[in-house]
Amino acid sequence: MKQIIESAGLGEAFNLIEQGGFVVTILLVISVLAATIILLKLFQFLWQRVGAKGRSAKAIKLWLKGDRERAYKLIKSSHNATEVTLAHLMRGLLLPNANLPLIREDVERVALNQIGYLRTFLHPLEAIAQIAPLLGLFGTVLGMIEAFQTLQSAGSDADPAVLAGGIWVALLTTAVGLAVAIPVAFILAWLEGRIESERLNMQQAITSLLTERLTSKEEQNIQTNSPFEVQGTPQHLAPIT
Repeated sequence: MKQIIESAGLGEAFNLIEQGGFVVTILLVISVLAATIILLKLFQFLWQRVGAKGRSAKAIKLWLKGDRERAYKLIKSSHNATEVTLAHLMRGLLLPNANLPLIREDVERVALNQIGYLRTFLHPLEAIAQIAPLLGLFGTVLGMIEAFQTLQSAGSDADPAVLAGGIWVALLTTAVGLAVAIPVAFILAWLEGRIESERLNMQQAITSLLTERLTSKEEQNIQTNSPFEVQGTPQHLAPIT
């Protein structure tokens, strides 16, 4: 069995398991789980184009210029979280009798769902980053206990080299735990940063459309109720001195 493992290129992993015991085995399983989650998240972020602003910015420009149908068609089939939320907002604003408060609440629901979907499996990564060093320390404590028990059993014939070897093996679990936790913590921080960037993009995009909607209404009210128009005839303002 050992020869088969070594021929498959897993000799180093087998040596770690053999020397570190069940704690190292658990840490290696956790590292495989973390690597799987990270690959899935990277694929998800690439598929959803997390952090991309080009298409949503172009759609907003088209919308603000008045080309609303084209703006909506540009992002209606997108998988990007910001563009999905933006398309939902545009679809509501295109309704003949759009109820802005209801649309705002519904868009907030969609935005929260999109952010929640992006955060899927981040909690397991966070747990791995926190638990792996503790598991390594636990293995070190067990190894130290075993080493000192061996030293006590040997009595006066105790060999310091045996104690040093036991301590070395015990510290191995701490090293493996840190080797698992540190990369996971860095990648987790990067993923959370990308999600935060996407959340800010989403907030800015939603605000751009909603404020434009409110601004256009205010401009219409000002033009309709302008105090400088009497019976449809514009009045000239006195020069400001």
